[in-house]
Amino acid sequence: MRRALAGLLVLLFGIPQVTNAELTIEITGGNADAVSIAIAPFTWAGSGGTPPTADFARIISSDLKRSGRFNPTASMKQPSAPDYAEPANLQDFRKAGIEYLVVGRLINRSSGYQAEFKLYNTADSQLLLNEAVTAPAKDQRFAAHHIADLVYEKLTGERGAFATRIAYVVASGNSRALKVADSDGLNAKTILTSNEPILSPAWSPDGRRLAYVSFETGKPAIYVQELTSGNRSKLTDFPGLNGAPAWSPDGSRLALTLSKDGSPDIYIMQMGSRQLRRLTSSDAIDTEPTWSPDGQWIAFTSDRGGRPQVYRVAATGGSPQRLTFEGSYNADASWSPDGKSLALISRSGNDQVAILDLDSRGMQTISTGALNESPSYAPNGSMVVYAAAGGVLSVVAVDYDVQQRLATQSGEVRDPAWSPFLIKRKP
Repeated sequence: MRRALAGLLVLLFGIPQVTNAELTIEITGGNADAVSIAIAPFTWAGSGGTPPTADFARIISSDLKRSGRFNPTASMKQPSAPDYAEPANLQDFRKAGIEYLVVGRLINRSSGYQAEFKLYNTADSQLLLNEAVTAPAKDQRFAAHHIADLVYEKLTGERGAFATRIAYVVASGNSRALKVADSDGLNAKTILTSNEPILSPAWSPDGRRLAYVSFETGKPAIYVQELTSGNRSKLTDFPGLNGAPAWSPDGSRLALTLSKDGSPDIYIMQMGSRQLRRLTSSDAIDTEPTWSPDGQWIAFTSDRGGRPQVYRVAATGGSPQRLTFEGSYNADASWSPDGKSLALISRSGNDQVAILDLDSRGMQTISTGALNESPSYAPNGSMVVYAAAGGVLSVVAVDYDVQQRLATQSGEVRDPAWSPFLIKRKP
């Protein structure tokens, strides 16, 4: 039975795009067991109005491919797709070895578009999904990402994370820009520009705000900025270090690094009252906090043992516990959404991104190259974005040998942070 989605309930940004230096996508690697799927070109069924500029089929195919779990067939190699409104006979797709097929059409709606699509199992021509997604014209790419999420979830049982965004910093000469792009690196918008460093963007759990560090006054200070309005407020500008903000899962608190009382330590700020509570107290450097999904723990980097390693401490306080023992340097951790692992940078593998299993304490390298930094999980835990040598962003599918490089047109890209889910689920 057809279930229409009453539009995209997304937290999109009405921010003027100051610059348009987008990222380009390069996907490498592959999964021999990836599921074969075809996304037929979406047809334009609108009467009047302007056809959409986004290539829905291409966006959906790219999303599914970079997950590592699907192998989309190129449009030129697909058999002729059935008309959207006609009963499907998918014999030609079965013969071509294609397991699933998506067909769709686009219809103009007031100030936007409606994308209708069907997902078939070609083995028996069974209709698995019959949905409609509506969105304003400016958000048509996001609508395509949302369709990819729905297909991904139907076929894997796991929520998709394509209709999300990535924040990052671009440095070019003396110029710095904080940007937000779609999860595929395109459709970039500039949030802040400065001639001084911008560091450590962190998403609020509701996806409406970014916390970050700015040196615009000549010293580090932590700001929080609303993405739709651009309004922002300064949270801390204490003498010394103000850095590494990290939101609690419920958004009520912010963990941060301050050196106002001596050596850099982890503090927790109540966002309502702005009251601070010191969480660690050491002569060492404690920094880079990250919250566990249940809000019970904070992992952080400390050199209290002589070399930088990852520790965790209860969010209520207590004695820190060391988590990493493999290699002489482990830092920059990001907690997985399921709470079972940490993505981090391990120097035992030449500054590689590694996944630390918190039960077994085993470590698995998932990146390539060298001098990688700032790993950040997708909100469903299936992919990790990180900054790679050469000033580019890379995305890796955690359980599959698929890498996606997002190479900037100009400048060096640093400090990526993957957003939370941006689409509200129906109760």
